[in-house]
Amino acid sequence: MTEHNIEDTLESTGLGVLRQSLLELSTHNLPANTNQMLLKALEQLEEVAGRISESEKQRRLAALYRVSQMLGESLQLNQVLDQVMDAVITLTGAERGFLVLHDPESDSLSLRAARNFEGESLDLDSMEVSRTLIRDVLESGRGVLTTNAQTDPRFADQKSVIVFALRSILCAPLQTRGRTTGVIYVDNRLTTSQFKKEHLELLNAFGGQAAVAIENARLYTQTDRSLTERVAELETLSQVNRELNAQLDLEAVVETTCRNAIAATGALESWLALYQPDPIGFQVVSDNRRGEFIPLDDPRVGEAVEDFRPGVFTPEDPSQSGSLFPLHLGGQPIGLLAVVSEAGLDENGVAFMLRLAARASVALENARLYQAVREADLAKSRFVSVVSHELRLPMTSIRGYTDLMLQGAVGEVSEPQREFLNVIRSNVERMRVLVSDLSDISRIETGRLLLETAPFSLRVCVNQVLADLFPKMDEKKQKLDVNIPETLPEVLADPNRVMQVLANLVSNAWKYTPEGGRIQITANNRDDHVWLEVADEGIGIREQDQEKLFSQFFRSEDPQVREQVGWGLGLNVTKQLVELMGGAIGVESEFGAGSRFWFTLPLASAQAGAASENRTV
Repeated sequence: MTEHNIEDTLESTGLGVLRQSLLELSTHNLPANTNQMLLKALEQLEEVAGRISESEKQRRLAALYRVSQMLGESLQLNQVLDQVMDAVITLTGAERGFLVLHDPESDSLSLRAARNFEGESLDLDSMEVSRTLIRDVLESGRGVLTTNAQTDPRFADQKSVIVFALRSILCAPLQTRGRTTGVIYVDNRLTTSQFKKEHLELLNAFGGQAAVAIENARLYTQTDRSLTERVAELETLSQVNRELNAQLDLEAVVETTCRNAIAATGALESWLALYQPDPIGFQVVSDNRRGEFIPLDDPRVGEAVEDFRPGVFTPEDPSQSGSLFPLHLGGQPIGLLAVVSEAGLDENGVAFMLRLAARASVALENARLYQAVREADLAKSRFVSVVSHELRLPMTSIRGYTDLMLQGAVGEVSEPQREFLNVIRSNVERMRVLVSDLSDISRIETGRLLLETAPFSLRVCVNQVLADLFPKMDEKKQKLDVNIPETLPEVLADPNRVMQVLANLVSNAWKYTPEGGRIQITANNRDDHVWLEVADEGIGIREQDQEKLFSQFFRSEDPQVREQVGWGLGLNVTKQLVELMGGAIGVESEFGAGSRFWFTLPLASAQAGAASENRTV
């Protein structure tokens, strides 16, 4: 134990007064045995002081160990900072303490924690400390101790020391990986000589551990914040993806893109322009600048078109900043996405806009292709409608004159002539069915098919359809079973279209059922629909063909199917008509064992009840 440590211990414990008294007594002329007793008492006093000093040292080391363990329990920066300051005050007995971190990029000091001896947080705005002393420790990397700043020549003339009446001050650096990241400052404004050299040594030792804990917490906080921001951005982009892919309408995609650009970056406005080859440039399609044309040599375009890199431009208000992002796919330009903001976009804003631009490019191209397909489809429908209309008149004339000739209106018809005229009439009928189907498809696709729905009995429709087909069934000696209860509720649909559906299904059953086979028609009500089935004992349908059965112009490659006259349109028209009337349609079939077609129609009573409920609401 050094003489210095013993002196400090005697002074700090109050034993120094006793020692001084014993020393004064030893200067007097005392008996020898008394002097011996005095010397022995002085030795024992120093021994006690040594044990007290060693005990105090062990206590501080134990406290340092406990605090070090505590610092490793949390990675929350604010919590770690408070723990550091509470530990420092406990170890030094300070009245209050402050923790200041240094930002090397801006060379600024940031007060991050302020605590008092009662473990309470202090107001960070009222930091009454010596900033000069803090700056000296930060720059030198060495701790500072003063027992009385009022009389210490290093600090006595500092304004903060005078104004705040600072006395005992202890300041130590926070160092990690060879650099000083901040300082710990503690003081006692009422008491002098509060801190000793041991306190500074202890604080220096503790500062290294605290600096590592703070750095770990800071990195964790930054990582956690970055991760949170990244997750939030991914959630936003996921939502944007859902919005962009939920529709194939070009206007909706443009609106969604611009709206999300503004929401995510805080921009003042956003606009989108699409690339066009003639004249070469970009046509603005967003609402606020719709119709504006931007040629390739416009200063706003620049690198965004040449190298598909983000660019900047000056908006109409020169105090604002414009950012331009290319929309491209497969090396081909699609358009430009612009945002106008107060002071430009930061790194995160640019990264988000690049990701948004990539997603918008795909959505815009899909919408453009869909629009092109729709336009081609509408052009096809218009063509079919015109052709169907133009074909009806000559077909009607051919059929009419053929019937007149068969009736002998222009003279007697020989048997060969009658045969030829029947072939003409049969082919005209085939063309009439084809034109009718094409006309129906055209009207359905363009939304021009009008349904005249009304409540009616399905039995009536079935009987009318069968009346036309009975002669054909008799020719093939086919058996017909009809099972439709008289109590079957009325349906709400278009009677003429229901008859068209039934005619298609029953006609197909007649075509593909061999001579002597059986055809069954059954109906019943299920929940709020009527279920009708047409079953046959025909050739059946292969499983791979069933998936395509209701597609336009599909006909199986089976030779038995190809023998029958048809265009592959009837079932497609049937399916669309049933769905337009609020029903569903399907098929169950086994190749070689017949087929069972079914469809549903809504009950009139159920529809009336729903309408009544709606009116009530």
